[in-house]
Amino acid sequence: MTAEPQRTTWPVPPPDGYTVDDLYNLPDLPPHTELIDGSLVFVSPQRVFHTLAMYLLDTGLHQTVPDEFRVRREMTVVLGPRNAPEPDLLVVRAEAEQNDEQTRYEAADVLLAVEVVSPDSEDRDREAKPLKYAAAGIPHFWLVEKAGRGRRPTVHTYELDPVTKSYTNTGIYHERLKLTVPFTIDIDLTAIDHL
Repeated sequence: MTAEPQRTTWPVPPPDGYTVDDLYNLPDLPPHTELIDGSLVFVSPQRVFHTLAMYLLDTGLHQTVPDEFRVRREMTVVLGPRNAPEPDLLVVRAEAEQNDEQTRYEAADVLLAVEVVSPDSEDRDREAKPLKYAAAGIPHFWLVEKAGRGRRPTVHTYELDPVTKSYTNTGIYHERLKLTVPFTIDIDLTAIDHL
């Protein structure tokens, strides 16, 4: 007798797509599953550059963040009933934290969303997510990309134009990320060479 091969059963989306409630109630979803336009997005394993860039920016933000804000990694942000992405890093208002069991934030509580571009997420990170973050009113967005063949990140910073509800590029940083908004920030991007 031969054994039947095991088959993976993928969840079948409802006719109108998934909602945020589904994201939190479907059993056995992989970690870091995102909801974009009612579709579940499964995140691929990350590369070393992604981890190092997140660590560098996370550490730098923690050193300068004002007391009324918190820096968080890979937490879901609810943008609407059919959109709940998970930015790589975010800065949220301190009062948005309810308890240690919290799994998500509302867009209104987010000051800054940061996406580190990965090969599997280029279109989402460069196109879909910035549009959705802006439409939800998140004031600041950073897009982090690998610069050339080295391991150094390039950080593109954006600020929300409240009239157009779209982001305006405020700078491109290669060696040092030095800003005065959304608060004073000074991160040596070349420090990634020593991580």
